[in-house]
Amino acid sequence: MNATQQYDAVVVGAGAGGAAAAWRMAMKRWRVLLVDAGPAFDPAHDYALDQPDWERRQFPHKPGSLGETSFAPMQSLDPALADLRSWSLGQGVTNHGTERTVSGPGYHHVRGIGGSTLHFVGESHRMNPASMQMHSRFGVGADWPVSYADLEPYYLEVERFLGVAGPDEPRDRWRSAPYPLPAHPLSRASRKLATGAAALGLDWDPNPRCALSRPYDGRPPCNYCGGCTLGCPRRDKASADITFVAKARASGHCDIRPNTTLVRIVRGARRRVDAVELLGEGGRQRVLTKRLVLAGGAIETPRMLLLEPGLLPTGSQVGRNFLESVAWTSVGRADEPLLSFGGLPADAISWKHNRPDAVPGVVGGFRVSAAIHESGMVGAIAHAQRAVPGFGIEHKQQLRQAVGSTVATGAVGESLPSARSWVDLDPQQRDALGRPLARIHSHVDLMTVRRLRAMAEVTRGLLKSSGIPTLVEEYGTYDYFSSAHVFGTCRMGTDPRKSVVDADLRVHGFDNLYVCDASVFPSSGGGEAPTLTIQALVLRAVDRMG
Repeated sequence: MNATQQYDAVVVGAGAGGAAAAWRMAMKRWRVLLVDAGPAFDPAHDYALDQPDWERRQFPHKPGSLGETSFAPMQSLDPALADLRSWSLGQGVTNHGTERTVSGPGYHHVRGIGGSTLHFVGESHRMNPASMQMHSRFGVGADWPVSYADLEPYYLEVERFLGVAGPDEPRDRWRSAPYPLPAHPLSRASRKLATGAAALGLDWDPNPRCALSRPYDGRPPCNYCGGCTLGCPRRDKASADITFVAKARASGHCDIRPNTTLVRIVRGARRRVDAVELLGEGGRQRVLTKRLVLAGGAIETPRMLLLEPGLLPTGSQVGRNFLESVAWTSVGRADEPLLSFGGLPADAISWKHNRPDAVPGVVGGFRVSAAIHESGMVGAIAHAQRAVPGFGIEHKQQLRQAVGSTVATGAVGESLPSARSWVDLDPQQRDALGRPLARIHSHVDLMTVRRLRAMAEVTRGLLKSSGIPTLVEEYGTYDYFSSAHVFGTCRMGTDPRKSVVDADLRVHGFDNLYVCDASVFPSSGGGEAPTLTIQALVLRAVDRMG
């Protein structure tokens, strides 16, 4: 084992939370080590949006940038819920089995410097205050031990740091100051959907985004190519690598090590962590630290804790209260060219159903947004495989008309905790170091089915009222596990019997061990993207660290 180094803080995981923590600590002139098990990416060379085969490449994953995860067997599908099965014109019903299954990698993420912000859309949402008291108001889940008012100044600081562009109307999320940048203009496709939203009485606002609408902090404005999820070579999207990490590095107080894995947490006397053992390009090394921050996300963070026998007491809530993405997307085809492959992804949003009591008979709300880019239905290949059936000359002619004329509406909703949804260690599958993989248990309950049905009704209705009556594809999380947003496995609270960390994100029973990612969320919210809330929570926590 290599010689020991000493830091004021070691941060494990360089995504939204870890990057924000490392930057804040570096600004305090602490000596910080930021590590991630994945690689670093170079926007100028690694992203292929300027290449003719961009659609085949998708996000350019490198070796090690996808973590391994296993899945427990999932539930049987109910024939009575056939209207919630995923399908497309080109493929028919896409899950031919009788059980819910995994779509692609299931847990959609990037491991590396910047984490999943490298391929996120860049939505920058504040949590709806009404979603932060789910237990006291509805008897489900848990209440947040911090209030919206506690987070509001940190929300504002992060928005200014990133250059968030947003609308003048805050809806339920009161603000102490306007967004730093004006909202992005809506694309032609989203303006088409605006007519339907108006007919249905839905608000249809510009979506708050950390893609620049004007030059800001030395970065150029968005060019509306629509490729946010494929990696942004222009650097107008405020991914964590070009914002928090870059400024932490420039401070001179933060060392950054990609391709470096946490292999052991060394507990000291009483309530402290003394050191970590890391495995990186230079071999195995012990590093002394005054503080340890785990920021691997709601799958890897509980795994890191569960891999340490005796670190936490028997009956710990680590891995419990797993919350996943609850989503539905409807894709239709308009009778006119809309250039829907361009514009800013998810540029318009409706919060009408976002409050947890917004839908009669359903606990937990949802948001609705434009979603053609998130559906992947932008290039010719996707249209040929999914939206235009047949082959030959007629197929080619229809394809020319379809590309740019497809429009999608997507809904993302509340995920409530269930005793049948959690994360544990797989008893059989192992990683390259011989350690158990994280295993996801996921269950769709009756309330989730009710919420999904309400989401599907709104997305279909929005397309129809916008003059887009022909559906070409629909998919959702009833018959597939497909999550980019996961939460709750180390949730925060005041009672150690029901939570893992306190309101300052410190692990119960420790003085210097913290969790700084979405695993601390007591509730998922009604479709809000979590990144902004993660970063606000983290800045607050670092400010309160001893």
